[in-house]
Amino acid sequence: MKLEIRDAAERDLDEIIALVEGDSLGGQPRTRADYLDSLREISTHPDNRVVVAVLEGRVAGVLQITFIPGLRQAWRAQVESVRVQPGLRGSGIGSTLMEWVFARARERGCGLVQLTTNAARTDARRFYRRLGFEPSHVGMKLYL
Repeated sequence: MKLEIRDAAERDLDEIIALVEGDSLGGQPRTRADYLDSLREISTHPDNRVVVAVLEGRVAGVLQITFIPGLRQAWRAQVESVRVQPGLRGSGIGSTLMEWVFARARERGCGLVQLTTNAARTDARRFYRRLGFEPSHVGMKLYL
């Protein structure tokens, strides 16, 4: 499998939207213009990236990585919006994406990689545990 991992481009947007919106736990639907604004905004920040895994010219996976300086520790990498095409799950795309994250985090001098996943995502939690993530904290959110 020849997988290319690269920064997301505007030409990828429709496939990214399909991945995110196709997720039953993905939150409120947004317009294409909203997604485009977000992608453009993220791309202006040097500590933020949206990356895609491309297989045979199609977006097979996506994630956002944000590098955050810490008061008590080294920098950390925060991973968000990890999605892989449903028909391609279990094929190694998610693992390859996360290995890419680990390499970028090391390059940036990060002391850890962190993420949250919905408690209902048992397959995702098993996947992250297999990669070495530990459920060390309880996440909380307040929607505004």
